[in-house]
Amino acid sequence: MKILEVPCLEDNYSYLIIDESTKEAAAVDPAEPQKVVEAANQQGVVLKLVLTTHHHWDHAGGNDKIKGLVPGIKVYGGSLDNVRGCTDQLQNGDNLQLTSHINILSLHTPCHTKGHISYYVTGKEGEDPAVFTGDTLFIAGCGKFFEGTAEQMYQSLCVTLGSLPKPTRVFCGHEYTVKNLQFALTVEPKNARIQQKLAWATSQRQAGLPTIPSTIEEELETNPFMRVDLPELQGRIGCQSPVEALREIRRMKDNWRG
Repeated sequence: MKILEVPCLEDNYSYLIIDESTKEAAAVDPAEPQKVVEAANQQGVVLKLVLTTHHHWDHAGGNDKIKGLVPGIKVYGGSLDNVRGCTDQLQNGDNLQLTSHINILSLHTPCHTKGHISYYVTGKEGEDPAVFTGDTLFIAGCGKFFEGTAEQMYQSLCVTLGSLPKPTRVFCGHEYTVKNLQFALTVEPKNARIQQKLAWATSQRQAGLPTIPSTIEEELETNPFMRVDLPELQGRIGCQSPVEALREIRRMKDNWRG
């Protein structure tokens, strides 16, 4: 299983999930369809399906066009999210097969939008799995609570995504990592893992390189939104419970000018 990032728009990522043995691929959030189709052509692969994380235009806005560029392509999206161009609606726990080697599990991760789907992808034995988290989980951050509650985001981040195997690679929808880590240090100024990752991410961006993927393990060490179960973090921000802490950190981030 090969995963190729395709930078789109100003700071978005689309992705190709490629089975190198069959030369078949899925596209995740092809916001600029022409770019994604060209990337597939360069890799010599056939696009079979589109995985849409949520209905916002910078993720789903290219779906109609890619259907014109790749006749017959299937477009998947969450059943609660009214995804543009969707041909096949997904519920939590639905399984898709890209090929006999690559399985895709649909995970309902609501809050940013009510029908947001994250896609957990497993390949051949021995390959680390991957999860495509759209705007629910960013590296060291999470999406704004546009259509949901702190309770939902806690379930999505800390329960659903947080319980995936620790080596799972995290591919998110935007390149927000440096700012997110700078903010994370305001929550946990003594967290050495955040300090180290910020130095690394800054150097990556200065070199024009992406900061993706992360891993679930790294997020549990550096992402304040996924660390709200820790009593010491709750205490630092004057909260009594994980959900209350998550709500407060989101409020702090929304008001942070960095």
